[in-house]
Amino acid sequence: MKVGVLTSSRADYSIYLPLLKALQSDSYFELSVIAFGTHLSQEFGYTVNQIKQDGFTVDYEQNTTPLGYEPNDIATSIGNTVNLFSNYWTNSNYDIVFALGDRYEMYAACTATIPFNIPLAHIHGGEITLGAIDDVFRNCISLMAKVHFPVAKVYKERLVQLLGNNSNIYNVGSLSYDTLNEVELYDIPKFLQIFNIDLTLKSILITYHPETVNYNDNEKHIKELLAALHTLNHYQLIITMPNADTMGNLIRSSIINFALTRPNVKCIESFGTIGYLTCMKYCSFLLGNSSSGFAEAAFFPKTVVNIGDRQKGRLSTPNIIHTITSKDAILSAITQAENMHQIQAIDTYGNGTAATQIINILKNELATAHH
Repeated sequence: MKVGVLTSSRADYSIYLPLLKALQSDSYFELSVIAFGTHLSQEFGYTVNQIKQDGFTVDYEQNTTPLGYEPNDIATSIGNTVNLFSNYWTNSNYDIVFALGDRYEMYAACTATIPFNIPLAHIHGGEITLGAIDDVFRNCISLMAKVHFPVAKVYKERLVQLLGNNSNIYNVGSLSYDTLNEVELYDIPKFLQIFNIDLTLKSILITYHPETVNYNDNEKHIKELLAALHTLNHYQLIITMPNADTMGNLIRSSIINFALTRPNVKCIESFGTIGYLTCMKYCSFLLGNSSSGFAEAAFFPKTVVNIGDRQKGRLSTPNIIHTITSKDAILSAITQAENMHQIQAIDTYGNGTAATQIINILKNELATAHH
């Protein structure tokens, strides 16, 4: 079975990893990695190299990063990506192509498959994030896809509603849990050696992305967040940089300027999967509006202060405290996080066997259709 995997950023690649390993090690499959988006951007760390270092062959690589972050730049990038992929799909013959998530460039690559009738398999469908335009893209990809791998029961139910039937929808749980189950995280000395960050200090792991629906509010929001962080001198603040969204550069430059004069702030472009999860494991709690505060944080489980509307509509587990984007509200939520007692284990996202389940479904249920 010839399988293509679309990956457009370090975020989706790190989720895919256990599935990529499982596909590569099974002779039934011929795996091609299709890398585009920020993987090919120097500004975002040229992460296509990471894919190759991990031992995967990249069949196609294309830089589709927008030239800027205004709505016109994003729309133009969508059009360019459709164009580039229409040429690629013309000369390819995949039995199935995987798409993950909800980003505009993923949507564009999938849109181009439709005239070619290439079967798509969508991971992470059925979710809702009201504070990001990703909602529209995610649902569009779900409507284009033939096979669905949602990560929780409630997301499967939502896909059944969206698609009007329940065929080829498999709740396999989260691939991130596969990684968490099998990956060996760094210990604190090793983490210090690699990143020069000491996790014995009380630390907050912070990831804050722009809200792409009400994007004009981002300037106000980042000011409120930084005003709150300004008062937290008793913590080491570890901030990972935002991704390539509308207004992403505004958030990025605000964070960099904030960090310049504060020795307790560490800015990181990309930790990589193991680095990020290690930092999550040892930090006091998470703060921001990253989707990793939902699935991955529930694994440990870690307390999360989720800010604003970007993730609104996602499944909320007992480890998550929600707050509006104002300095006082954020500080009040942080106090609540500091007082949270031991959180019970959370099994919402499966048991860490998603890759094995996906492989079995491809071989047993889809192989018959494919021959």
